[in-house]
Amino acid sequence: CVFSAYKEKVKELPLVSLFCSCFNPQIEKNTYKAEDAVDLGWCSIKDVEVIELNKRASGQAFEVILKPPSFDGAPELNTSMPQRRDPSLEEIQKKLEAAEERRRIQEAELRKHLAEKREHEREVIQKAFEENNNFIKHAKEKLEQKMEANKENREALLAAMLERLQEKDKHAEEVRKNKELKEEACR
Repeated sequence: CVFSAYKEKVKELPLVSLFCSCFNPQIEKNTYKAEDAVDLGWCSIKDVEVIELNKRASGQAFEVILKPPSFDGAPELNTSMPQRRDPSLEEIQKKLEAAEERRRIQEAELRKHLAEKREHEREVIQKAFEENNNFIKHAKEKLEQKMEANKENREALLAAMLERLQEKDKHAEEVRKNKELKEEACR
């Protein structure tokens, strides 16, 4: 019930009834004139002509002829937007000064950032230099300790070898004396 009322209301609209005639053959209008055109609000389309070409079981065919739209008496497009006025010399000067101030602030921030970056680089280089010096210092100390230990070990080894050689010499001397004493005693 509501659907059929809505359907009838939609058929009253000129372009909608045109398209509905494609699906519903009950509408018998063959040609539509300018008075049937829809005003789109921003231009009026005049001299619209729709001609029904032929009817078939599969549907209908139409030819739509449009002439160029006329913009006479069309409403203002940007009525809600305020009109743009030319800026005064003072406004231009203020804008230029503000832009110059922004540029100065940006340059100062950039200089500050670069100075912080350079300072950080210096700190990193200084830290690396100190770590390198500490490494060299510790390496020298370890090397000196190893060399001292090697020297002490070598001296101890040489002293032990000399002591054994001296003991061997003593033993050899004792053996010789004993041999001589035996030889003298045997004679």
